[in-house]
Amino acid sequence: MGTFCSVIRFENLQELKRLCHWGPIIALGVIAICSTMAMIDSVLWYWPLHTTGGSVNFIMLINWTVMILYNYFNAMFVGPGFVPLGWKPENSQDSMYLQYCKVCQAYKAPRSHHCRKCNRCVMKMDHHCPWINNCCGYQNHASFTLFLLLAPLGCIHAAFIFVMTMYTQLYNRLSFGWNTVKIDMSAARRDPLPIIPFGLAAFAATLFALGLALGTTIAVGMLFFIQMKIILRNKTSIESWIEEKAKDRIQYYQLDEVFVFPYDMGSRWKNFKQVFTWSGVPEGDGLEWPIREGCHQYSLTIEQLKQKADKRVRSVRYKVIEDYSGSCCPLNKGIKTFFTSPCTEEPRIRLQKGEFVLATRGLRYWLYGDKILDDSIIEGMEVEEGVERTRLPALTVFQE
Repeated sequence: MGTFCSVIRFENLQELKRLCHWGPIIALGVIAICSTMAMIDSVLWYWPLHTTGGSVNFIMLINWTVMILYNYFNAMFVGPGFVPLGWKPENSQDSMYLQYCKVCQAYKAPRSHHCRKCNRCVMKMDHHCPWINNCCGYQNHASFTLFLLLAPLGCIHAAFIFVMTMYTQLYNRLSFGWNTVKIDMSAARRDPLPIIPFGLAAFAATLFALGLALGTTIAVGMLFFIQMKIILRNKTSIESWIEEKAKDRIQYYQLDEVFVFPYDMGSRWKNFKQVFTWSGVPEGDGLEWPIREGCHQYSLTIEQLKQKADKRVRSVRYKVIEDYSGSCCPLNKGIKTFFTSPCTEEPRIRLQKGEFVLATRGLRYWLYGDKILDDSIIEGMEVEEGVERTRLPALTVFQE
């Protein structure tokens, strides 16, 4: 019992509520369908008890499932790590370089950001992931990335099993000229026949699982490469955006300065070790970070303060020209707007014709900004009274 409790340790049983969300339900559903169908099809295609190859194949399949679920639940329940409530730097003078979070009643430590979904300041926040219903950050970045690696690998193995099962089961039943394909079928022919019949329903289920496996391989594989790209630079997705905004600010004002990202150790291997360690515990404490030579401990937060001031100067005011219901994927705004909807849980606020918004940044078809409810001035990065933060289709507004 003690061993079981040491493996599964939740700081609070309320964490189990994270499973009651569309993200984990879909993710675990895909894992369950692909794993179950792959195991059933393995019995049909390559009987594990008769050959060494069949045994290795079946054991590897179970191994993929266990490792995928282990890293998935680690990423979900271990969490990213939160800045302690009421935290402030040891040196009180350093607080001038930091932003203050009114919700957490604490200063934001370097590399931390406030997540509106978690309602806490997250250490080394990368993003809030709906698939784990939690943030990806300091403590769970490695587990999350390993999940992104293992899921496509397991799906590739499962997809191969699905293809071979359909081929071997249909080989002697249908005549589509397949007998010209030279494949050794001796391992698939066994007596007695398998207990599980491969009928039309089994064929449809296998075909459906194959589609899920291939789709997961492509989608999750792309996310893995994106994560590895920023890990090898010792950045997060938010920090990449801050760096991009810094270069844009310098170019816009034609300043004689160069922004140097302070946490890049100058070596991909050193950057890699900041996230992945043999002990499984990431480097540092999540509050203070090693920096490259010539940089300040608060170089990034100072840049954020500059961008905060620049935001008030360069934000663009727009007037709403069409009503918007606030739906995530508005069909009435055109096919392009529908298919380019951001895959985030950020709220889309209902707009009415004649209202005003203050856009801080935007994509081609969507803007990110603040809805102005009255004439109050927007100050700071936090949402002030009289302002609602929103994503909205760019086609519903025009620059005033």
